[in-house]
Amino acid sequence: MSKNKLTVIDREGSAHDLEWEPDQTLMEALRDNDLPVLASCGGTASCATCHVFLDKEVFDTLAERSEDELELLIEAEGYQECGSRLSCQLDFSQELNGVTVTLAPEE
Repeated sequence: MSKNKLTVIDREGSAHDLEWEPDQTLMEALRDNDLPVLASCGGTASCATCHVFLDKEVFDTLAERSEDELELLIEAEGYQECGSRLSCQLDFSQELNGVTVTLAPEE
């Protein structure tokens, strides 16, 4: 299985270069690399503890957020209309290979 790249900016501003397996969601890649993402619902889009920020250029290329995802994000700390996503709702794609994401503030 080929490895794909991902850069994560943690809550202290440090960058972490990670590998992202093609069969993982972004949340799974973050969690499996020991980043502080609670993901308390296990990836069912029901908690917002895996909230991340994406650059607008990347955000604009993704599919629309579901109503459930958007509802959770609007209530989340630091919500950005053009940038906030739940990492559990982002599957790996070649378009996201090499992307940089920033962890949102903890709730």
